[in-house]
Amino acid sequence: MSRSIDTRPEARLRIDKWLWAARFFKTRSLACQAVDAGHVRLNGAPVKPARDVRPGDRLDLTIGETRWIVDVLGINAYRRPAAEARELYRETAESEARRAAERETRRLAPAPGSDMRGRPTKKARRQIHRFGSGQDD
Repeated sequence: MSRSIDTRPEARLRIDKWLWAARFFKTRSLACQAVDAGHVRLNGAPVKPARDVRPGDRLDLTIGETRWIVDVLGINAYRRPAAEARELYRETAESEARRAAERETRRLAPAPGSDMRGRPTKKARRQIHRFGSGQDD
């Protein structure tokens, strides 16, 4: 492990700062918003951004459509490269399996319209208009 990671049981850090340092969120502000919105649970309980996280704690995170369950392994107050950030936590096996299944489902059955880019063509706009007004060709 990197020397800057503190794995002692008494080590602690605010949860919003830890989420930022572990690279789950790009900014501490986004981490705060996620915690305030209830998307982060510490050991099964909802928390506030100022709550301390320690090695041995379990976090349940929901980021967009993705749900992570991770065990906190260490504390680092600084945002480091991704390889070092991954040393701060370990994802549970069931969480990894669920995320892999969700990723495969998205790959096999993409969301409708996900392949469309930009504005509709003139022909597509006419079809949309006809569909909305109930006219036939």
